[in-house]
Amino acid sequence: MSSVPVALQLYTVRDETARDFVGTLERVAALGYPAVEFAGYGGLDSGELKALLERTGLTAASTHVGLDALEADAAREIAYCVAIGCKHLVLPWLPPERREPSGLANLAALLNRLGRQSRDAGISFSYHNHDFEFEVVDGGYYLDRLLDETDPEAVGLELDVYWAAFAGVDPLTFMQRRQDRVWLVHIKDMGPDRKYTEVGDGSLDMAGIAAAAGAGGVQWLIVEHDKPTMPTLASASRSLENVQRLGLGDTSRRA
Repeated sequence: MSSVPVALQLYTVRDETARDFVGTLERVAALGYPAVEFAGYGGLDSGELKALLERTGLTAASTHVGLDALEADAAREIAYCVAIGCKHLVLPWLPPERREPSGLANLAALLNRLGRQSRDAGISFSYHNHDFEFEVVDGGYYLDRLLDETDPEAVGLELDVYWAAFAGVDPLTFMQRRQDRVWLVHIKDMGPDRKYTEVGDGSLDMAGIAAAAGAGGVQWLIVEHDKPTMPTLASASRSLENVQRLGLGDTSRRA
């Protein structure tokens, strides 16, 4: 069994959090998840969210914060993370106009600044991939170029294994090759139609990925499903059951 702790990316249950943020976190805790990765805070201030985490026993594994918010006031976003005990801040997506290879040096400089600012506050900063980062630019993946041009002490990678596979890249091989930069992993599975499915129900080598995560020092394995076809909390529950059945990660309480 992998010793890497497991969290749920709340984007999976965004329909539920939109209706009842507090109640959804209570239900996620009741399912047995020890931690969550945030995709928004439900309008709660940091004190309110910290109290909710303490009451439910959930740990703030990490949080996704968009580029606009980080560029507008990174200090505020970092301070919120610190206040709720969240150790990992993640840039989840890069808008199309910021993806041009000609702008990569400027992007790397921005990520370095955000990473160092985060590190100075005692938290880590990572970049989350989709599929476009595996486009070949000047003989190598865009993602490799971005990693090579950023400070390895300040900028990590939250590797989304589904999007790597969707781009035609073996996520396990990539993970092992760049293990020094992979700090977090989204365990998101792929069905036979190449669409999302619950973790453990698809074709990706989740056992191999989990083992490599443990060997490589990954901090969290984070369950995600972008578009469940069943009720979203049921999807989250199914993935967790499979994680436990397959021994993919540690689901004990870590509050």
